[in-house]
Amino acid sequence: MTDKNFMRVEDVARELDVSKSYAYKVVQRLNKELEDMGYITISGRINKQYFLERTCYGSKSGNQERKE
Repeated sequence: MTDKNFMRVEDVARELDVSKSYAYKVVQRLNKELEDMGYITISGRINKQYFLERTCYGSKSGNQERKE
């Protein structure tokens, strides 16, 4: 497994165009969700695939239009 599977806080901040302190909050929230599902997490890092899915960049949301 390589480090490319995980994003650091700096990567999250850059991807979302937010401050580093807000990116920490995002990573903590996503890691909490993963922990609740029984996964082991690493403080300050988030699984890249899970990040992409939860921030609407992943394939699950795809090109589907948002229903209101």
